[in-house]
Amino acid sequence: MSNIAILGATGRAGSQLLEEALRRGHRVTAIARHASRLGERAGVVSKDVDINDAHALQHAVAGHDVVLSAAHFSTLPAGAIIEPVKGAGVKRLLFVGGAASLLLPDGTRVLDSPGFPDAYKAEASAGAVYLETLRAEKELDWTFLSPSAEFVEGERTGIFRLGKDHLLVSTEGKSWITFADFAIAMLDEVEQPRHSRQRFTVGY
Repeated sequence: MSNIAILGATGRAGSQLLEEALRRGHRVTAIARHASRLGERAGVVSKDVDINDAHALQHAVAGHDVVLSAAHFSTLPAGAIIEPVKGAGVKRLLFVGGAASLLLPDGTRVLDSPGFPDAYKAEASAGAVYLETLRAEKELDWTFLSPSAEFVEGERTGIFRLGKDHLLVSTEGKSWITFADFAIAMLDEVEQPRHSRQRFTVGY
């Protein structure tokens, strides 16, 4: 059993990380601007925190074994999460990553492919910067788990593939993963670390 802090615990990805952590018997601190809306739940402490407030965030994550961040990239720089986590003395930090920094078969990034939707470029570009920032980080034991191209609602199957830096595509030509199955891969990494200071990806 671990003490896990989840940033962005009320969002689509964060809420599934919360459910998966509880399913496995971990103690969870749910951190979000309005985390108290989650209500009373066994095994969960909810903390209303503005993640942009470095002092409040450091205080909220202190004493945890690991921090999982499902926060949006474009709303704050990587250091706004990394530095408070380090300041709190937490050694492990895992991010819900983005797919846009994954590589296509020709070695170019998804982000740089022709026709990449303009509506997603700000968040995708910020996610790529996060990854590069983490790759230069020398102290934290970090992991960046990128979903597949489509990150969607759906059932929890427990059947998926893991990859490294290349986008996973199914035999039908589709690249996708549900939030629930992504959460399984993330909690597997929490419990049995295999990608220390690395990015990896999950898909069908």
